[in-house]
Amino acid sequence: MCDEHNRPDLFQMSDVSRRAFGLSAAAAAALAATMAHAQATVEEKDVNVKTPDGMADAALFYPKGKGTWPAVLIWTDIGGLRPVFRDMGRRLAAQGYVVLVPNPFYRVKKAPVVDGPLDFNDPVARAKIMDPANRKGMDEPGIDRDAVAYLGFLDAQPQTNKKKKAGTQGYCMGGPLVYRTAAILPDRIGGAVTCHGGGLVTKADTSPHLLIPKMKAEVYSAVAANDDQRSPTDKDVLKKAFADGGKKATVLVYDGCNHGWCVKDNGAVYNETGAEKAWAELTALYKRNLV
Repeated sequence: MCDEHNRPDLFQMSDVSRRAFGLSAAAAAALAATMAHAQATVEEKDVNVKTPDGMADAALFYPKGKGTWPAVLIWTDIGGLRPVFRDMGRRLAAQGYVVLVPNPFYRVKKAPVVDGPLDFNDPVARAKIMDPANRKGMDEPGIDRDAVAYLGFLDAQPQTNKKKKAGTQGYCMGGPLVYRTAAILPDRIGGAVTCHGGGLVTKADTSPHLLIPKMKAEVYSAVAANDDQRSPTDKDVLKKAFADGGKKATVLVYDGCNHGWCVKDNGAVYNETGAEKAWAELTALYKRNLV
């Protein structure tokens, strides 16, 4: 999972990186139009999902009108369920999916778990965000129980096409949760995406990469440049594990993009061009495997 060692330079990007990944005015306008379209064409509901450990608050999104669509589960970063992840859910639903974005910290507090901006440069704010108490019950068995409950909830929705494979995507601490979901529900999850996932490779016997043999999904793992600098062999461990298991997977370092670059409220580290590239890859993977 994400910890303070993954985030000390969250808001540090060079001017070269900013220039290299600057979004054009035309591209920015197109993105704004995309979000406006999503707002107009998607139904959004606050829901509660019963899990073995309690009641999880979550946001549910699906296209307006009659029809059924594949299901997708989004695991948030350490900041939890908040407007930026609602935007992601809405945008994805507009592309033709039934999307659930749960509050991963529901055992402790309803969303938002963190009030105000995610300012990792403020020691007081950082301490609140990183408080281990927020992750009560989020051990491996707990996450597995949650994943089964969330997919069960999605499959119970009349808008969900249960004949289609489901997808899952996660950011920062959500990366390992994606791997666990794909491993615990291999016959249900057809596509899995991690963006700047923290702790995909560890020395523990519960390391997420050890779950790869259990997966059947196509996997795309987008790696932050500074995460790769700190742990340069992790990508090779992942690639070898996928290859040894005969899995279809891509592990790609995003040069110029630092940890957190896909999440818009992450301040200066947010890299819109890099985020849009990751979104395009995610969209293509889902189209190959879910639609």
